[in-house]
Formats: sequence, C-alpha cells, structure tokens
Amino acid sequence: MGYSDYISRGDASALIPEETAREIIQGAVEQSAVLQLGRRLPDMPSGVTRTPVLSVLPAAYFVTGVPGGGSGSGDVDKGLKQTTKAMWENQYLNAEEIACIVPIPESVLDDANYDIWGEVKPRIVEAIGGVIDRAVFWGTNAPAAWPLDIYDACVAAGNVCALTDPFDAVMGQGGLISLVEEDGFFVSGHAASIQTRSVLRGLRSAIEGIPLFATLNGGVSGGEQEKTRYTLDGEPMIFPRNGAFDGALSPIITGDWTQLVFALRQDITWKILDQAVITDEFGQIVFNLPQQDMVALRAVMRLAWQVPNPINRINDDATTRYPFSVLTGAFGSGS
Repeated sequence: MGYSDYISRGDASALIPEETAREIIQGAVEQSAVLQLGRRLPDMPSGVTRTPVLSVLPAAYFVTGVPGGGSGSGDVDKGLKQTTKAMWENQYLNAEEIACIVPIPESVLDDANYDIWGEVKPRIVEAIGGVIDRAVFWGTNAPAAWPLDIYDACVAAGNVCALTDPFDAVMGQGGLISLVEEDGFFVSGHAASIQTRSVLRGLRSAIEGIPLFATLNGGVSGGEQEKTRYTLDGEPMIFPRNGAFDGALSPIITGDWTQLVFALRQDITWKILDQAVITDEFGQIVFNLPQQDMVALRAVMRLAWQVPNPINRINDDATTRYPFSVLTGAFGSGS
C-alpha cells in the first residue's frame, strides 16, 4: 500500500527533451482477462444488485389410472396429474471500488515534451485489469463482499485435475473439459499462463511425431501457412500478460465463461486534482497539492462479478457443481 509515490523529475527525465526524437516505446497494454471472457450485464443502478437464479427444477410425471375406476388396472382417462414447482434464489452482485492517484509536480508536467497523462492512462487501465484478474482468479486482495474466487471455488467443488500427461489433463476423460461437462456446462474458453504456449507447441503424435497443436489449429490458406490459433477443443485460449495469472498455482483455467457475469456500477472515470490534500493510512499529509504546486490524476472504477451457478439436469448438487475447472501442477519441458 503506497501513499507517497509520485512522478518525480527524475522519473520523467526521459520525457523532458534536450533534443530528442519525439517517440515513446511502450509494451502492449494488456486488458483484463476476466472482462474479455466473462459476460457483461447491464450497468448496475445501485451498489448492490440481485440476480434471481434457478435453484429447484420442475418435474414431470406419467399420468396413471385411478384405482378402482372400472377395470383391474384403474381408469387411465381419470388419472390425476401431479403438481411440481420451481424455485429461485437471489445471487448478489456487490460493486466494489478500484482506484489510484498519480501525483506529479506542475513544473515536471510543464517541462515534459510529451502528454504524460496520455501515457499514464493506458497503464492505469492495465493495472486495474490486473487487480480485477488477481481477485477473481485467485482471491488476491479481494473484497469480502465478492464471491469466492474461481480457483478456490473449483477446489471446493472438486473440479481440479492434476497434471500428468498434458493432452489427457485437458482433453481426456476426467480432464479439465470433462469436469465442466460433468457439471452440466459446455466449455467456452480457456485462460492460461503464457508458458503454456510452449507446452502446447511441443505436443506431438506418438507414432508420426507430428506437432498436434499446429496440425489441429494451423493450415494453409492462399499458399501460405496460417498463423497458429491457440484453441482447445475448438474454444479460444487467452494468455494474460498483465502479471495477474499465476501459472505456478494453475497453468490453465477452463470453463463456461458465459456463467461468469460482471456489471459496472461506474466505468473508469478520470479527474485532475489540483486543490487537494493526499494523506496516508494514518491521516498524515503526504502531499498538499496547491501548496506544493502539484497536480494529480485520480482514476476510479466500480464493478461487481458473480458466478450464479444455476441448477441443471446433469448435476443438481450445488456443492459439487461449478462451471469452471483448474489444472494443478507446473508444466515441465518434455511433459
């Protein structure tokens, strides 16, 4: 937790020109994997939104005859139809706030030959995405009102596959995909550590020694070899690069991502502060912006997420039903 960080003249020295080319080289900005794969609901009208989820399924019955209705087996025409019902329970989406403040002296901002805020904003978006992914995937610094993270929910439901053979661990019976299917869901995508790419590229057929991944996912188009598409069983894979995916804990998370829903209470908003005081957690003043000729960029976002996990005909036990599965164990070279 930091309250004294700011962009100093030394931090921005590369942006303050002496006679330099006007170009900044940055790595690609990585978005949140959760917000890419999950299903967005309408924006929240308040901080807490209820989502009704089906918890009891209706049943149907054969109509049997009435005993003693005029024949030995009963009168089928006067058979009684049985009643049934459905039940719903509320799942709650609790919007939580993610925010940061970037202070900078006005003199540094004036002397820079670049749009510092234009350079900082994409990185703040990336940082917010990393915070979301770490909280949703692993529970890192997650607010208490948010649901159990995906990894721990998979462990609680028994949707965990230990890594043995990479192909069987994902595609085989008892593998990641089948664990989701056994709970009544269809896999729609996979999130994986970037190291997983090399393992997939190294998978070869036992007899011919042909690279399986390239064979299944690549091809020739217009006389040229197509770029390898990273999919498993026809569903897309993404490899987050925002630093939030813990491949040592689980190299692949597989699931029905339509079951992960999120909603925004407030999209990212930006505000330039110039008449504010920034304090630490003890209330001590760290920066007095007007007195120190400083400004600060404040970013705020509020969102909620949930996995409703509705009942279905394949698995009606909420304690073992979950639309995601995780792989445990690290991929090793030559696995």
